[in-house]
Amino acid sequence: MNTYSLVDPELQPLLKNYVDFKLEYSALLALREQRQAAALGAMELNDGLKLSVTEKLISGLPGEPEVRLLIIAPPADSKLRMGILHLHGGGYIFGSPEQSLSLTRSTAAEQDCVVISVDYRLAPESPFPAALSDSYAALIWMSEHAGELGISRQHIGVMGDSAGAGLAAALALYVRDRGGPALAFQNLMFPMLDDRTVLETDPNPVTGEFVWTREANNYAWNAYLTGERLPQFHTEQAWAKTESARLKHSKNAAGGENVSIYAAPSRSTELSGLPPAWLSVGTIDLFFDENMEYARRLARDGVALELNVYPGAFHGFSGSSDAEIARRARADRQRSLSSFKPR
Repeated sequence: MNTYSLVDPELQPLLKNYVDFKLEYSALLALREQRQAAALGAMELNDGLKLSVTEKLISGLPGEPEVRLLIIAPPADSKLRMGILHLHGGGYIFGSPEQSLSLTRSTAAEQDCVVISVDYRLAPESPFPAALSDSYAALIWMSEHAGELGISRQHIGVMGDSAGAGLAAALALYVRDRGGPALAFQNLMFPMLDDRTVLETDPNPVTGEFVWTREANNYAWNAYLTGERLPQFHTEQAWAKTESARLKHSKNAAGGENVSIYAAPSRSTELSGLPPAWLSVGTIDLFFDENMEYARRLARDGVALELNVYPGAFHGFSGSSDAEIARRARADRQRSLSSFKPR
């Protein structure tokens, strides 16, 4: 189904030159290099914000490699601030802290807080649970060094977009179940929560046409869950005839019976005891249905929840446009974050 007519009019120009990128391994490597180069170039621009950006290597969990962090902070003084652990998006297969600096810098400035962005390991080279292990190690380090970072330990939360939001939700589950520094909130922008979306037999006909498609989701989930460097299929028919049949018989791949709740949070049957959640998604985002269901279950299980839905918004809309709906989504996020600052 062609859903261009459903796109918010101010977002439509962003799709004029849209080309469905090909997710095969060689193309993935090129995409990573291209995006990182662009992000590093943008770092040279002076946005006028009085913030420090510091790179830090910390120890990983026992037996795991070091984890690289970017620490974005306002000028130090005697007060303790909110701390945000930021997990970047990119389908678990690309992305970096540098590529999210526009968000993390603006958040640190607007909230007068410290943001720590995690350069977690990517799939398929480092499949689950590598990203979760790196994020958990970063949270522990952040809490243990809160005083020297100027952070109030009682005001540490987690924030992410897309896969980073899915990872944030997974980290909240992991901390609840396994112990660790308490999270004050989880701030989730169009989170990637449910691997089973790739095997839907009756998918929502108005979601997933733009930016993050079912084919991309299929590739990314299986790269993350199994480390496989799967070929990419560019027609719904070819994908359904090959991937769907094969994956149904794989217990560890997307849709398989062995997928952990800490990889795909939507698989958790018990969401009570999680920190307050802010969740937002557009109505034509591939993740719309899984996000709405997760929000419903959070509320049912007694988790404080704010849900924002943006009509005619596709995946990733909030960070790539000055359209009114994108500005509103960014403002909604910042308003939610401000409610968790120390008083």
